[in-house]
Amino acid sequence: MLGNLKPQAPDKILALMGEFKADPRQGKIDLGVGVYKDADGHTPIMRAVKKAEQRMLETETTKTYSALAGEPDFQKAMGELILGAGYNPALTAALATVGGTGAIRQALELARMASPDLRVFVSDPTWPNHVSIMNFMGLPVQTYRYFNDATRGVDFEGMKADLAGAKKGDVVLLHGCCHNPTGANLTLEQWAEVADILERTGATPLVDLAYQGFGDGLEEDAAGTRLIASRIPEVLIAASCSKNFGIYRERTGCLLAQCKDTATKDLAQGAMAFLNRQTYSFPPFHGAKIVATVLNTPELRADWMAELEEVRGGMLRLREQLANELAQLSGSDRFAFIAQHRGMFSRLGAKPEVVQKIKDEFAIYMVGDSRLNIAGLNDTTVPILARAIIEAGV
Repeated sequence: MLGNLKPQAPDKILALMGEFKADPRQGKIDLGVGVYKDADGHTPIMRAVKKAEQRMLETETTKTYSALAGEPDFQKAMGELILGAGYNPALTAALATVGGTGAIRQALELARMASPDLRVFVSDPTWPNHVSIMNFMGLPVQTYRYFNDATRGVDFEGMKADLAGAKKGDVVLLHGCCHNPTGANLTLEQWAEVADILERTGATPLVDLAYQGFGDGLEEDAAGTRLIASRIPEVLIAASCSKNFGIYRERTGCLLAQCKDTATKDLAQGAMAFLNRQTYSFPPFHGAKIVATVLNTPELRADWMAELEEVRGGMLRLREQLANELAQLSGSDRFAFIAQHRGMFSRLGAKPEVVQKIKDEFAIYMVGDSRLNIAGLNDTTVPILARAIIEAGV
């Protein structure tokens, strides 16, 4: 039976990771994998996370099963973090998931249960695994214009025109902040126009909020999501705790389903718990408990927010440094978009053969679409990258 399986194409980013590890060159630079790194190339455990785990170790008395949909303290803490004062637990179903990816998958499963003929609108480009998951599920995918390769900003007029083609029963996938892979974000005014379109078409928004706190701040990064939730009665939100809590391997995510009334909320909550049961039964507990402990303990929350600000500020500083280096080397401001982008990523707009040249000649690894991870840089490697970009002819 198993001999009948067909070979699967390797994930391009994971393949790039393997290629980087096998490269014997000294001074090689990894800007491919989407993981936060400090100046030493290490992904540290945040101080508040360490303290929360110590408290859990001292107080935990059992390893028995937890709740099928996740612990209420985690659900409430995440709802408040994401939606702020607009969070209404009476109208919001919640589900603990296996990472943000699990939240996306369960959101799509939920949407398909509710609307079997749905189409999913995704930005062009988007995180590759979005489309991979949808294709595997057999869901029709419709792209909408998002990134302007010339300006390296948002093609908002194209986006609006394409989203106008959505209809009731469709899902529109939106990046809540720190767009992956481009780094180009909507303004709050543009979010309001997207809400206008969603109101007219009746399509359901699914917000992927994977980087809250990595862009302009915890509150600022949630502003677009909150605006959509305040305007649209039914909203799906898939959130990841991997980045802003640094707990990648704990696989901690959350799916929120804001509903129009309590009866619909109860239906959604039951369906979401059912999906967990059919997929992996009970969700991971450890990471969710870390997050709940940090968010519900004032001193830990304050320390977490302070360290998250350090991380965010460090990435902004690297952006500005890279943009300045490129301005000096090129004698122009054509790379100013790097300082304007937000989050870990920027898309240079370089052709694949140029990205290949940078890898071959300079041992600098980035994804083939020219997405680079800003957090993979430090003060020493920024000038190296800048010179490679110019000499490769970006």
